[in-house]
Amino acid sequence: MRKILFTLLTSVTLVMAYELNRPMQNYMETLESEAKSQNSAFSGFSYKRGEEIFTSKHIGKKGKLISCTSCHTTDLTRKGENISTGKVIEPLSPLANPKRFSKVKEVKKWLRRNFRDVYKREGTAQEKGDVITYIINKK
Repeated sequence: MRKILFTLLTSVTLVMAYELNRPMQNYMETLESEAKSQNSAFSGFSYKRGEEIFTSKHIGKKGKLISCTSCHTTDLTRKGENISTGKVIEPLSPLANPKRFSKVKEVKKWLRRNFRDVYKREGTAQEKGDVITYIINKK
């Protein structure tokens, strides 16, 4: 039963990542492997956990209460604005901005930077996968 459930959840994760290009799918598979090695109870990435990570507020690296939505807004199809610099941020949703999630190097860079800005640490493989799952599936 556990194998069936695990296979089903893994399939759902890969279906959600289906729209990603091959390098990004490979990156998601790498995150999945890392998450499994870090947590034996890991059963797949979660939109709901990703939403919680993305929207929850924390005292960020500059000592202010922030979340990812502080800059990216709750509507990922619209432009955001960096709360520190005022710089316009293009839509995060790949539905509105096809350049998003197209280059693994950029995704890694921004995940690392944004987790440090909001959480004051680098995100785990599971957290990164959950956030990507949330962003690419949010309508």
